[in-house]
Amino acid sequence: MELFVDEHSIVRRIWGKADTILFIFAGAAAEFALNKAVDWLYFTGKLPADPLARLFSTVAYSRQILFSEREAALKAIDKITAIHKNVETTRGSQIPDWAYRDVLFLLIDLSIRSYELLEKPLSIAEKTEVFNVFYNVGDRMQLKRLPINYDHYLQMRQDHLEHNLINSAFTADLYRQYKKHLGFTRYQILKQAQLLTVPTQVSQQLPLGKTAWLWPVLKIYKVTKNLRPAKFFRDALLPPQYKVQIQGMDQPFVFG
Repeated sequence: MELFVDEHSIVRRIWGKADTILFIFAGAAAEFALNKAVDWLYFTGKLPADPLARLFSTVAYSRQILFSEREAALKAIDKITAIHKNVETTRGSQIPDWAYRDVLFLLIDLSIRSYELLEKPLSIAEKTEVFNVFYNVGDRMQLKRLPINYDHYLQMRQDHLEHNLINSAFTADLYRQYKKHLGFTRYQILKQAQLLTVPTQVSQQLPLGKTAWLWPVLKIYKVTKNLRPAKFFRDALLPPQYKVQIQGMDQPFVFG
């Protein structure tokens, strides 16, 4: 059986742990809120109605691709492409090419940042492997002007961060929705996770605060994360409706 991602790949290690995925989720929630094309996510009404569900959907699709055999992964990618095409048809215009690349780029970046925050630094070879896997996803989606290698990606990622982010009315609305759906305490923890994870260009435009008080807590958590008290603490911070789903992400393969 041919896998879409090698079973020993660093990408599977990154996306096979709920802790790492939660930080990827937090970072994505921040950057989505600033993206100049976020109006596309508002068009269907799903994002403002339940932003957490919309973001968890992105995470679930990503895992379905990364942990499936090749043909099943390609079908999942094609399904995502078809969904986007249907939205474009309904709205009567096309999602900008750069907006597709933005999502791909943030998944690469946040995968690396989250793993390094919680585990250890990655080598250039491992970072290149993360890039290559997501490049294959973008290539299957027939995205235009994809970077040719990891170094080129870093240049394009920087350019996207400088030109494709804006704090808009959508940004303020999304953060109101995050607070509404998470509650005050979980909302504060979300912002702290974002402060530790996102690029500077993102954190500077958001109301995340300046003091990373979660960092010393995180250092203790990293030491005890395999112990029952730490897992209980993590699970207590999760929205009840997503607890089982997130706990299941500690398993390396969840899709048939």
